[in-house]
Amino acid sequence: MKEKLFGFFATRLGIITAGATIGVLASLLQKLGNPPNMGVCVACFQRDIAGAIGLHRFEPAQYIRPEIIGFVLGSLLSALLFKEFRPRAGSSPMTRFILGMFTMIGALIFLGCPWRAILRTAGGDMNALFGIGGFIAGIWIGTIFLKSGYNLGRSQPTFTSQGLILPIIMVFLLIANLLFPQVPGESKSGILFYSTKGPGSMHAPFAVSLSFGILIGFLAQRSRFCVMGGIRDFLLFRQKHLLSGILAFFLSAFLTNLAFDQFKLGFGKQPIAHTMQLWNFTGMVLVGLASTLAGGCPGRQVFLAGEGDGDAAIFVLGMIVGAAIAHNFSLVSSPDGIGRYGAHAALIGLICCLLMGFTMRKKNL
Repeated sequence: MKEKLFGFFATRLGIITAGATIGVLASLLQKLGNPPNMGVCVACFQRDIAGAIGLHRFEPAQYIRPEIIGFVLGSLLSALLFKEFRPRAGSSPMTRFILGMFTMIGALIFLGCPWRAILRTAGGDMNALFGIGGFIAGIWIGTIFLKSGYNLGRSQPTFTSQGLILPIIMVFLLIANLLFPQVPGESKSGILFYSTKGPGSMHAPFAVSLSFGILIGFLAQRSRFCVMGGIRDFLLFRQKHLLSGILAFFLSAFLTNLAFDQFKLGFGKQPIAHTMQLWNFTGMVLVGLASTLAGGCPGRQVFLAGEGDGDAAIFVLGMIVGAAIAHNFSLVSSPDGIGRYGAHAALIGLICCLLMGFTMRKKNL
């Protein structure tokens, strides 16, 4: 049975099934209470977690998102069940931490990760097309570095306990949420902060979000679902396997949005989005480039961390710290446009990523 299931998700139909399921669940989560066009957003949800534990004090973005906990635990469950839990680490952890930070900063300038860019488009937000264009451009730049020898080095097998650190952190977050649940109308419960307004205050029922997150984590680990990987593989090798999962993700979210009357076509007054297209594009160039240099989109990094990849876990922690930096230093965009220092941060991020690409090639060793 396990062999059949493993083989199925390695097929074209398997990745399409995984992508379509994620798209339907994401739109359902929006219907059940998550913010508009944000049924699932890896960057936004990690930003909310950073706020919930007090790393930033932006009041509209503070909530322990159970979807992220579910992603990690679902991936761990799948890896253990199919004997793919392989603790490993040691591949340029500091570089990966910085790449995680810049990925988050770029995503918060655009207002969404690659998953949300697709969901925004599936919900009719045409501003997201500039973000998707920027994401593809960033990946294309990254592939030039990959072809010229860019490499962060090989990871090494490590202790089982080290591979479990991020899943354990997620379990602690889950316990904290259960011990200090949200009190209606209150901005703090015990040690946790909660939004009483804005996107952080909008969420589907906790148990539903956690269950959907576990299912998505399980499917994504099995199928290797990755938005960056799908575009990278097509640009480098013209392979369409992962790309077909991405298209299924978009199509299923689009159709589900139509069914639930969640589709609103246009540029203006889109939910949690701005119309500064240059920075929609540039922010996602940074996300695409940083993700390519790190070897996976924000979602894929979370799933890798669940199967024991300590370097991916460092990237995830870099994203959470990056969210705190972005909010504390006014880098984050709002529906009115980019933050006071958002443009500076995007350009600095791009320069740093380009320097990594040029200097971290085998011939420079």
